[in-house]
Amino acid sequence: MDARRAALLTVLVYMNACHGLVVPLPAAAPARALKGLTLPRVSDGTPVDLGVALAETKGKTMLILGTHPADFNAIEYGQRVRAFWPELQEKGVDRCILVMNGDKASCAKLAELLDLPSKVEVVSDPSGEAGRRFGVSRGFRPDDEQLWPNLKLFVVGIGLGPPWGTLPAVLSGYVGAPNGRRDWIEKALLQGQLAGRWPPVLQLAEDGSVLKNRFDNFPLLSGWGRRPLELATLRLQNLIGIQILKWNELKPVDDRCLTQLGGCTVVGPGGEAIYSWVDRGLCDVPDMPEVLQVL
Repeated sequence: MDARRAALLTVLVYMNACHGLVVPLPAAAPARALKGLTLPRVSDGTPVDLGVALAETKGKTMLILGTHPADFNAIEYGQRVRAFWPELQEKGVDRCILVMNGDKASCAKLAELLDLPSKVEVVSDPSGEAGRRFGVSRGFRPDDEQLWPNLKLFVVGIGLGPPWGTLPAVLSGYVGAPNGRRDWIEKALLQGQLAGRWPPVLQLAEDGSVLKNRFDNFPLLSGWGRRPLELATLRLQNLIGIQILKWNELKPVDDRCLTQLGGCTVVGPGGEAIYSWVDRGLCDVPDMPEVLQVL
């Protein structure tokens, strides 16, 4: 490892340690870790070599190693990218590749349900190989074939881990954040409400624009950046309207992907990582305003 790469790795590890997260080596060198891994782009079937896509970056490329299409994290990754895509472009991100651990039909279905921008390239990875090469968490006892996969998911889901980041991430949706950003949440709630998902919390004009948000009247804390229960309401909408209602269309085809988490990286010219992240639990995905600050 040359001095430049070693310095970059040090910065990445320090940056993410501030969030209680240590980036695995593959995530710090994603172009190298994903070299030779080719996956089909869902929109047209074109094979995409992830390592080459990163290594040949001229501007900035965001790569999201998503979870399976019926998972909380995959849904939130999609909703956050959709909401922040214009700001990411302003920061120089000219390509976004979203890997989902499902077959092409289920990946395409989630992209449709979330109304993802056409410039977001969704690729299908039914086995979850890209995420494992990147160094994502595989959840509780991933190689124990004697243990029922849904039991493994239950252990992670109630916060027993490993990983251990589920409860803090879930609770943050209930308690809110004085300095958080809620604009992306409202955009996702609006998209879901227009698609008929429950619960509806926005009062809309005839043209579909937002007249009022019920959380604008939250007692005492309506001025917070992210009001209590606001993100939790979006997650409830996702649970009922996407995960439960569309489970059969979105579920993984490989049991290993039921508990495998995801990650994210942004690389600059030549595939050098500017930002890297691995999820620490359910609902634990990067805060896009923090990503924008790094970029």
